[in-house]
Amino acid sequence: MHDFLAAASREKRTVPRDDLKALEGAVEAILTGFERGTRFGIRADSDGLLRAGEAGVQLTWMDAKVGDWVVTPRIGKPVEVQALWLNALWIGSQNSKRWVEPLARGRAAFEERFWLEEAGYLADVVDDGHRSGEIDASFRPNQVLAVGGLPLALIGGERARRIVDAVEERLWTPRGLRSLAPGSPAYAARYRGDVRERDGAYHQGTVWPWLAGPFVEAWIRVRGGTVEARREARARFLEPLLHPPEEAGLGHLPEIADAAPPHAPRGCPFQAWSVGEALRLREVILAER
Repeated sequence: MHDFLAAASREKRTVPRDDLKALEGAVEAILTGFERGTRFGIRADSDGLLRAGEAGVQLTWMDAKVGDWVVTPRIGKPVEVQALWLNALWIGSQNSKRWVEPLARGRAAFEERFWLEEAGYLADVVDDGHRSGEIDASFRPNQVLAVGGLPLALIGGERARRIVDAVEERLWTPRGLRSLAPGSPAYAARYRGDVRERDGAYHQGTVWPWLAGPFVEAWIRVRGGTVEARREARARFLEPLLHPPEEAGLGHLPEIADAAPPHAPRGCPFQAWSVGEALRLREVILAER
């Protein structure tokens, strides 16, 4: 809804009142449903954050499962789910005061509970396994959604810069971001082998080009969104992404790539979400203004 209305405003297009009311009603219904609780243990918790997950079910985008083995369960409060939830509350609060207090409570809890001061980054899951206070501190790209890729950044200032710098150092490749940092116990350098081996590596190091979108947006935000920052990001990140040394599919970007050099393309050679985020970077985030 937010992006649609923002695009309409940029193009000086009027959204019919009935359509606007329908969109607002949909947002209200979604927020109300999550507040009350729904399937798979999804509900707003007392700290304003969204808890989710149950044994045997993979709910986040890291959804690989082989038989009964859920590779990355991420049960509890995953970091990017909180970023999406708090952005939804923020959008809802523009039309209803009902969501103002839950948003403020959730934002305060987010920074307090996810920020790891000594490490200088965000935890991947808090209340891990629905165990109060338990933290999964795996270094993953999901944390970047708290800084870039969504309308409302949840972390700013020096902390945001530390997160983005750490993500660039440990996860960035010319193909996009690794899904887990090298050196982690579960890290898989290459996506290969049988189904179990491949799915076991899918979100355990394997590079995802779509993550370049929120990462580059975050990289620019922590540098003030200047023209110089956008130009540097285009040369530093977008051009290598769009012009890899070996094409997976003519005029397209692959679904994934190996975590280790030379980052060979894997999976689907023509992946819409990879291309979509590259186009968003080129046409919106990095466009000359």
